Amino acid sequence: MITTDFAPGSPCWIDLGAPDVPAAADFYGSVFGWEFEPAGSDEGDYGMFKLGGKAVAGLGKLTEEGARSAWMIYFSTPDADATTEAVQRSGGTVRVAPMDADGEGRMAQYTDPQGGQFAVWQPGTTKGVEVVDGAGSLGWIELYTTDLAAAKEFYGNLFGWETQDMDLPGGGGTYSLITPSGLPPERMHGGLMQLPGDALSLTGGRPYWHPVFGSGDCDATVAKIREKGGTVQMGPEDAPDVGRLAVCLDPAGADFVVLTPVQG
Repeated sequence: MITTDFAPGSPCWIDLGAPDVPAAADFYGSVFGWEFEPAGSDEGDYGMFKLGGKAVAGLGKLTEEGARSAWMIYFSTPDADATTEAVQRSGGTVRVAPMDADGEGRMAQYTDPQGGQFAVWQPGTTKGVEVVDGAGSLGWIELYTTDLAAAKEFYGNLFGWETQDMDLPGGGGTYSLITPSGLPPERMHGGLMQLPGDALSLTGGRPYWHPVFGSGDCDATVAKIREKGGTVQMGPEDAPDVGRLAVCLDPAGADFVVLTPVQG
């Protein structure tokens, strides 16, 4: 589960780069009940998605030429500069060098050796998202990668993650569960899954991270996604011991998963 104590190496923030900020705000507002609060006077600038008055994600204009609309996952770090050096030593590349965010924190963005993009956040006045692990909020993260062993080594060296492999039903391969260093299994916050490059059509064969958002009713949420112009890549379907889930795209093509977890 994802929590808001933000142990080093755990997910602490997510934001969406969208080609049309007001359209994205309308879509996610309808799907999850989020309210968008611009950080400045221009609604096209960066701002916050809030649920019940608490931050669940960020939203900003997609500015990188040729980039696809996508969710970016940030992992907590006590030292963004030291993490940047570790990324480079381990064969990753720096997309955005460490930079201060108006005293709220310090951030940097990277690409792992296989091509997956991710980011880190060194907390200042802002520690991270304020609502997690419930309906309409972040509950899990996943990396689809072309090389599971290499991903486990890279992120393990970088964040100290502990992993536990499990076989997917029906011969679907191996899913590697992620837990922050030194924490118990109930603090698992995500998974790594190997897929062939031709299965990663969204990115032209490159690995990518995506968020999993909770829902009280997966089917109802999927119906709203379709109503608002989104599409469904897979599901809704039941995953044993996990819950009912669907892999979805928003109208601009950013991917995310909706999950109604099993009750227990």
